Amino acid sequence: MNKTISDIAQMAGVAKSTVSRFLNGGSVSEDTRQKIERIIKQYNYVPNTFAQSLKAKKTSIIGTVVPRLDSYATSQTLIGIDEELRGLQYQMLIANTSQDMQREIDAIYDFARQKVSGIILLAAEITDAHLKAIEDIQLPVLLVGQQHELLHSLIHNDEQAGYLMGKYVVEQGHRDIVYMGVSEKDQAVGIHRKQGFKRAIEECSDCTVRYYETSFKMSEAVLTAAEILQENRPSLIVAATDNIAMGVMKTASFQKVRIPQQMSVAGFGGYDITEMIHPTLTTVKYHYLQAGKLAASHISKLVKGESVSQHTVMDVALIPRESVDKI
Repeated sequence: MNKTISDIAQMAGVAKSTVSRFLNGGSVSEDTRQKIERIIKQYNYVPNTFAQSLKAKKTSIIGTVVPRLDSYATSQTLIGIDEELRGLQYQMLIANTSQDMQREIDAIYDFARQKVSGIILLAAEITDAHLKAIEDIQLPVLLVGQQHELLHSLIHNDEQAGYLMGKYVVEQGHRDIVYMGVSEKDQAVGIHRKQGFKRAIEECSDCTVRYYETSFKMSEAVLTAAEILQENRPSLIVAATDNIAMGVMKTASFQKVRIPQQMSVAGFGGYDITEMIHPTLTTVKYHYLQAGKLAASHISKLVKGESVSQHTVMDVALIPRESVDKI
């Protein structure tokens, strides 16, 4: 049976508060410290950090709210957050909301009740309800992936990513283009990424672009791509994410459309799998792991009351590969 603080205190012949003070880095006598350390090692005692945090004024837990777990971007960001937090002596709690906005609001309040030190929020959209919850809980909150003037934010340069892609495909000679985007409720992907792409296209005098909306799910991208190819096959489809781009490639394979010989495809994200598939996917690389690490560093500073830039922008990089042909 796992030992408790009370068990450790009884075996050491000291008060429970003394053991708690020792575990939290407080001052105890050298003799007492040695006794407690010996017993902890003998029984492989691991402090219940979560339980401790419920009673502590300052906790070692950071809550992270994510819209979905089946996403490369989310998983890589979480890995970065977790790795950095561990080094900073924090633990991470994750609340998955399955893209349900009310669950995001509930998660913010739930984390506050659990007395986390701060919250990292990965949200597609920030509403008045989000802002009210954040104001109510009076805890440091860092927004990742989206930007809001009232919150500390860490974002990827989506507008620049869209521009880089638009500029590149035009330089490759593509003039009949389809852009498969997502709902503008997601400001980063749905608005800024598309705006950057449009800015590049506007610099081209003879480009024709048709804009379509799909979802982040590959299965829906497959269906949307099928409708597009049935109407009029373009020379290139630019997808708002790598996942959507792979859905397009799947549809092209079903319809015996060769990539890039008969149609080019490009995406955004730089997922690892995009350099494993054939043909390899032209994409814009987002540094999700590094963003996660930086987010953890920023929330740690905010918890300590240290200064952090209100808005931090992560660089992106175009990666030309086999899926886009030069015309």
